[in-house]
Amino acid sequence: MTSSILIVLATDALPRNFYTLTIARIADRLYKVSQMIRGTCFICAILFAVGTATASDERSIKELSKALVALAHDVDPAEAQALSVTAHTKARSLKKEYRVALNPEFTVFLYNIGMRKRGWCGHWAQDIGAELKELKLKTLVLHWGEAYPNTTSENNALVVTALNQRFDEGIILDGWRRAGRLFWCKVKQDDEYEAEQHYGHSGITMWRENMKWSAWLQEYQTEEKPKTATASTKS
Repeated sequence: MTSSILIVLATDALPRNFYTLTIARIADRLYKVSQMIRGTCFICAILFAVGTATASDERSIKELSKALVALAHDVDPAEAQALSVTAHTKARSLKKEYRVALNPEFTVFLYNIGMRKRGWCGHWAQDIGAELKELKLKTLVLHWGEAYPNTTSENNALVVTALNQRFDEGIILDGWRRAGRLFWCKVKQDDEYEAEQHYGHSGITMWRENMKWSAWLQEYQTEEKPKTATASTKS
């Protein structure tokens, strides 16, 4: 009886909003816990995506290596493998270095207004090219390709050929186009940069070799680069 009276008296002594405040605190705590769980799930999703991207790169590395070897009978498979691994790895690292935001075009916009130091297509070609120069290739040749120069559709990328092989028979390496996920294909099969045609594909590539920059890529012992061109608003 005494205990019951004490409980009643204690309950009556509590503020009127005690239960409301308590419920609010519990709800707030549950919300924070749910946010922590949500954050953990988000982190797991990111880790899964990174793992998937890595697996995708591994497949691309093998396929590019095979495509390079297929350029000519005298291409060194070890050299092709080294080039493929280096190009893919460097492209991925540049995405972090350039702090790519949203997509390649928006990153170029940030570069043009001074919010990024690098990030336009020519920078990707320069930095990946500099890394590939260090391989001092003997059975493969590096070239500089440009499409729609000095326009808003301009793009710059690397092209790899076998010895004494035509530029348009080579393979494009483009780190900019997919924002760090290396894009590659045969020059003549790049339908994103071909002469426009009303029906189907024209098969006429808009890629042309920039001889000045190709000379830089092929002079392995020379570190001096040609003067950097002004970035267009979409390159």
